[in-house]
Amino acid sequence: MKILPVCLGSVLLPLGIILLTKNCAYGQITPDQTLNTTVSQTGNNFTITKGSPANNNLFHSFGQFNLPTGSIATFDLVNTPNVSTIFSRVTGGSISHIDGLMQISNSHNPVSLFLINPSGIIFGPNAQLNITGSFVGTTATSIKFADGMEFNGGNPTTAPLLTMSVPVGLQFGKNSGAIALENSNNGIPQTPIGLEVDAGKTLALLGNNINITGGVLRTFNGLIDLGSVNSGQVNLTPAPQGWTFDYSQVAAFNHINLTENAQVLGLGSGNSAIQIQGKDINLDASGVSTVNEGVFSFDQITINAAGKLNLADGGRINTFNSSTGKGGNIVVNAVESISAKGFELSDPSLATSIFSSSDSAGQAGDVTISTEKLTMAGGATILSITLFTGNGGDVKIDASDSIDVSGINHVTFLPTTITSSTLGFGNAGDLTITTGKLTVRDGSLVTSSTGSTGNAGNLQIVASDLIEVSGTSQNGILSSNIGSNVLRLDPVTRAIYELPEFPSGNAGGVILMTPQLRVLDRADIGVKNEGTGNAGNFEVYTDSIFLTDGGTISAATQSGNGGNLLLNAQQLLFMRDRSQISVEAQAAGNGGNITLNTPVIVGLENSDIIANAVRGSGGNIQITTQGLFGLQFREQLTPESDITASSQFGISGTVQINTVGIDPNSGLVELPANVTDPSQQIAIGCMGSEGSRFVAIGRGGVPQNPNQQIWSDRTWSDIRDISAFQTTGNTNAQIPESSPTLLQATGWHRNHQGQVELIATHSSTQLQSPLTCSAMPNHQS
Repeated sequence: MKILPVCLGSVLLPLGIILLTKNCAYGQITPDQTLNTTVSQTGNNFTITKGSPANNNLFHSFGQFNLPTGSIATFDLVNTPNVSTIFSRVTGGSISHIDGLMQISNSHNPVSLFLINPSGIIFGPNAQLNITGSFVGTTATSIKFADGMEFNGGNPTTAPLLTMSVPVGLQFGKNSGAIALENSNNGIPQTPIGLEVDAGKTLALLGNNINITGGVLRTFNGLIDLGSVNSGQVNLTPAPQGWTFDYSQVAAFNHINLTENAQVLGLGSGNSAIQIQGKDINLDASGVSTVNEGVFSFDQITINAAGKLNLADGGRINTFNSSTGKGGNIVVNAVESISAKGFELSDPSLATSIFSSSDSAGQAGDVTISTEKLTMAGGATILSITLFTGNGGDVKIDASDSIDVSGINHVTFLPTTITSSTLGFGNAGDLTITTGKLTVRDGSLVTSSTGSTGNAGNLQIVASDLIEVSGTSQNGILSSNIGSNVLRLDPVTRAIYELPEFPSGNAGGVILMTPQLRVLDRADIGVKNEGTGNAGNFEVYTDSIFLTDGGTISAATQSGNGGNLLLNAQQLLFMRDRSQISVEAQAAGNGGNITLNTPVIVGLENSDIIANAVRGSGGNIQITTQGLFGLQFREQLTPESDITASSQFGISGTVQINTVGIDPNSGLVELPANVTDPSQQIAIGCMGSEGSRFVAIGRGGVPQNPNQQIWSDRTWSDIRDISAFQTTGNTNAQIPESSPTLLQATGWHRNHQGQVELIATHSSTQLQSPLTCSAMPNHQS
């Protein structure tokens, strides 16, 4: 057996991926003598025999496991042909570098291979698999079995306790190594193709950091699993296609990087599935894809990031359906954030994207995204689309904090987009967004759409804080937009997808629910149909709506009937600087209706509310408000702020304004209808004292003749002894209860039932208590 010397640099420097993949020789395949493993070499071919069998399991243990470029390692089962699973561990403490072919021979049935090296594994550009079962490459410290046994790769001094049981878990320690896959083919299918297993099997790489640089992982009707685990246990469950992996008991994850056009591909008739689980997951100019070419509907891509998911420079997560079955679903969960930006530099038409598509009778898959923050820019796309008779899939996005969609692809001028769409006979799926704050700016789009005979899907957005749509693209061509649209595409696009010149599909309905809606700087929200169908309905439920600097809410149609606008604002509708709310129908279509319900409407600086048609009937405008300021009804548009409902050649629509004022009777106190009996207002507790008298003596008193003048030369003085009038008796007075004092109203407010009540501010002046007989002495004179 020939052993190549190990590079001295590996002694002087920490072991790492870069060190071992460059100008450094490496050892080959050697057993560690803990098991009955035998390795023989003929040239670059290594034959591995014997080992330690336990029923259908076969265990091998190596000190080193390396395959130089072009070499072959064959697990020969001539002595154990009935084995179904081979467990191989590497205990020498060095990274395994594999740049050749690993294969299994002389087996009577499909055989799976586990390769365990806690120090790390590197697959070079010539690494290949030729096995009939599944392959699991891992840097776990041990494999746990159902009977409690453990096959440990980090403790070679102890002979392993072999088991006939099935594996149930991979145990990772914090010192577990990384896994790397390198391929100079840059994702282009060539020979060698990369790592691939037989049809219907599992291909899994689980390490502490996973880096795939230009490499390819591929399965046909099988499972691909990438897991980056820092510490904890990954549970294994046998499945018809090999193994499934459960990460619920993992304590901490690490990163996964796919770069330089790395590809993870699931092909076949609808039975492929891909799962990627890590902390930060980065797809830079690389793709994760499934293609369904059969009748089954089990494809799915699941991406779970405990931290962030970053897609850049054409990074893609895609499912394609070319069959009668349903296309694969995409499920993306990122705890912290998702970022999707840019396009592939070598081909700007390949935008960074998360999308599902169908070009057949089968339905496209659904796209489900959950995160805290979603950021998209530079032409990136989240999309579900159908190109033939199958329907499009639904798109559901839940971003608890915010969604920011901005800009365009500055090479192709295509906008950054979240959309469900159809360019075929099938209908587009629905688009549902739930978030805190949604920002759509600089020419980007959030829409459902159609360019053919299929109908656009419905769009619903719920934002707990704010929806803001603002601005245009840098070239001023594209306005930022939220809506449902039927588009007449350019001739080149129509020729590529064999689309009709005028689409006949209908626009979908749109519902926006948020405390505050802002449409600014020539942005546009609404529904539109540039074909022969009808525009959909557009509904807004909010506290306040602000339209400024040319912001527009519209429902427009080219040939069909215009859509309806329903705007409910609990506090305010504010329009200024050429803003519009409009429903318009060209050709023979009838204009849609506008319904506005809000306490206050303000329209300034040539802002208009319009319901117009050309040959059809003009739409109706119904406004219910408490105050309308700056806007006036006019027969036609003027430089002022107008409300118009007209038809150029047909019947003009109507404008109805319901001004809901304050009820003057609200909050008043009802007065008694009968006059109060004055006798009931006299206190009956003051009894007159017997013997009272009045005496006038001398000058200065009352004149004897009423015509005489009163003289004031003498004042009156009381010379009585008042001690006789002092008393300690209690006198009880019975005073009727007085009615509440009526106060003048000084303000108003709305109560919990929505009624307006007049209110008065209570005076801070304290009134004196009324005088009663019980408070006075009983006088006699």
